[in-house]
Amino acid sequence: MDLNRAKEILAAENEIAVQYHGIPVWIESIEDTSSMALVSQRGTHDEKRLVSIDGLAEK
Repeated sequence: MDLNRAKEILAAENEIAVQYHGIPVWIESIEDTSSMALVSQRGTHDEKRLVSIDGLAEK
């Protein structure tokens, strides 16, 4: 996924399914300068991870 699409998904009013290496995730925030996103696994918003936006994919 590219940075602009990740920003669009984060700002979207509708739910857009996103996966990180096959795992369904929510995009919590985006770090523009490093092209990283803070994500949490769907259903368990407790554990957050900083991942490369390149590893995100729309499902």
